[in-house]
Amino acid sequence: MRVNTISTCTGFVIMEKILFVIPPYVSFDSFVNPAFNDGTTTKKSGKYRNIVADFPMGVLSLSAYLKKNANVEVKLIDFNIVLNKLESFEYKSFSELFNDILSSKKYVEFVPTIIGISTLFTPAYYNMLDIAKVCKKLFSNSLIVAGGGVPTNMYREIFKVSKSFDALCFGEGEKPMLDLIQTKNKYLHINNNPSWITYKKIRTKKSFRHNFIIDLDEIPFFDLDIIKIDDYRLTSVLSTFPLAKERMKGMSFMTSRGCVHRCCFCASHSVHGRQMRFHSIVRIENDLRKLKRDYGIKLVVFFDDHFMANRERVFKIVNIMKNLQLTAFFPASLTLYALDRKMLEALKSIGLNELVLSVESGSDKVLREVMHKPLNLSIVKRVIKDCQELGIDTDVAILIGLPGETKKDIEDTRSFLKTLNATWFRINIATPLAGSEMLEICLRKNYLKGDYISCDFKRPVIGTEDFTPEYIQEKAYALNLELNFVENSDFKLGNYKKALRGFENTIRVKNDHAFAYYFAARCCKSLKQNKKYMEYKNNYKKIIKDSEFWRNYFRQFNLEPLRYDLTYLN
Repeated sequence: MRVNTISTCTGFVIMEKILFVIPPYVSFDSFVNPAFNDGTTTKKSGKYRNIVADFPMGVLSLSAYLKKNANVEVKLIDFNIVLNKLESFEYKSFSELFNDILSSKKYVEFVPTIIGISTLFTPAYYNMLDIAKVCKKLFSNSLIVAGGGVPTNMYREIFKVSKSFDALCFGEGEKPMLDLIQTKNKYLHINNNPSWITYKKIRTKKSFRHNFIIDLDEIPFFDLDIIKIDDYRLTSVLSTFPLAKERMKGMSFMTSRGCVHRCCFCASHSVHGRQMRFHSIVRIENDLRKLKRDYGIKLVVFFDDHFMANRERVFKIVNIMKNLQLTAFFPASLTLYALDRKMLEALKSIGLNELVLSVESGSDKVLREVMHKPLNLSIVKRVIKDCQELGIDTDVAILIGLPGETKKDIEDTRSFLKTLNATWFRINIATPLAGSEMLEICLRKNYLKGDYISCDFKRPVIGTEDFTPEYIQEKAYALNLELNFVENSDFKLGNYKKALRGFENTIRVKNDHAFAYYFAARCCKSLKQNKKYMEYKNNYKKIIKDSEFWRNYFRQFNLEPLRYDLTYLN
């Protein structure tokens, strides 16, 4: 293998050529055979599952840090972007796709000395293994490593089934990767450094240790040179929120790492730790100025695990954004108890139009005893009321099907949610993430009834003494239909224009959603939008005629059929 070098006054220094790879965050079967509750996209070869592809902040930060401190050339292949950009999909497996792309000089312009596979979530687990296997065949002399939440928490499972990895990174990767690059004998280093996991260390029961950067200002601004920003615009997380300003030029951003809370369903602490670490206010202002000046960013999408950890710091960031005429979105939600009227008014002052509220459960018992979440339900009602008065839409996130939850608890949640005038509800199915307390409980009590590795908040795998996975699947979908369509607060209050936006967003991501067409038609009728009324009505009628699935739900909620209204149409 040819190794590039650069000349220095003391001789020659190896220039590392690093290829970062991000696996698809859906399984092959899920991609080619979307489930009934999946959003879909259409290619020339057929209909496929939608893939959300957001800015890979971890890799962008890692690349910037390495370029600052070492002699490296970096390339990135994000297979989520690759899949989204393909006009047609003719592959019989993702492995065929991986081999085709990784062997193409169009995508891989050099022979990498190090290949780093970034894997945050378990649905990418099998894809990660396949990518490593392909890389081992194509680049036999390259050092193959992986990092992120999956390698940190599933290293035993990975090394049990794969011989393709030389090492896995434990926790954050900036300092471990830099140390690896700067050492001469890399194989000796990974077997001696406690931030790298190897098969040999597992066999000898070695312990592993995080190597955090305490002062986050040591990490430079994102290395945006390794991506095409526009590739991430249409498929970002914003596209999954009905009322967010998805058409604005947005960029993902983080101002901190870590979270002090101990929610049973979360595994973020396994990578970032529980101690809060922050970028300085000066650094944040400089970065935001750069985003606006150099990239035309108007919307900052914050992904901090605990953005509200320091209240006064939040007000300072808001003031910076107001001066720069930037607005914000928080897909990871904000701590509800910190959202008093003063804080909400500050957020509204920068043009924030929607808040995601991670309520998680409408049962005080589940919040307190099962989730370990510091939230009082009276706070939820107060926050939603204040948001209504300030003109801020609310998107309430709920999680059902946890170990320790009961059918009665879920019914209590349903009853509570129906008292809220939230704009939209996001009903998710409890997913036992690797590294979470929830997974430990499920394994200990034998609650796993399916492959937890591939589950993704839409497919239940937990069954307890009180409920089955099938019950949770049905309950989650019925709750979604009831809260977002049948009991939609804007529709009931006569806010038809706003309600229509939500229904049309559903149609955009799932064009066979009968309830979305039905209620969109009713909105259009009230708004006297004759042409759209007929279009949506006809689509609804066609779906109902062809689908027993949807007919059952229309019967369940006693929805009256739409009839031609000659007075209205004339």
